[in-house]
Amino acid sequence: MTRIYRSGTITPDILGKLESSSPLGVVLSAALRSVDAPRDVMKEAIEEAGNGVAHTLERFLTTLGTIATLAPLMGLFGTIVGMIEIFGAQNTGGTNPAQLAHGISVALYNTGFGLAIAMPTLVFYRHFRALVDSFVIQMEQQAVRFVDVVHTSRK
Repeated sequence: MTRIYRSGTITPDILGKLESSSPLGVVLSAALRSVDAPRDVMKEAIEEAGNGVAHTLERFLTTLGTIATLAPLMGLFGTIVGMIEIFGAQNTGGTNPAQLAHGISVALYNTGFGLAIAMPTLVFYRHFRALVDSFVIQMEQQAVRFVDVVHTSRK
């Protein structure tokens, strides 16, 4: 990146290749496009590109977080519906303990499935959330370094 800047060969083809190479490339190509602008303008262009890249990196995290949150609730809902059905099936003549036990076990499967979905989903959500946060911080650091290189060499 610094070599491209120092060589003075910033062409649209190079910018296109840089943008398509990685999320950091998108941010740094925005920096190269505004390389002749004042420091504040350059930083604003980088921030705008960085916000877009961060949004792209986070696009599926909301879905994972929603699944992790809703899965145990859906399991609980299924359990409650099953329990209502079990108690609604009771007749005045008495209860069949085997039927009651079977109904409770079926109702509890819902809770088990909800938790079985929620736990790994939450692990993946937190893992990918940490990765995205790490990528965003790295992009910010690299962009600030580049801005410092450009504006230090102007003086």
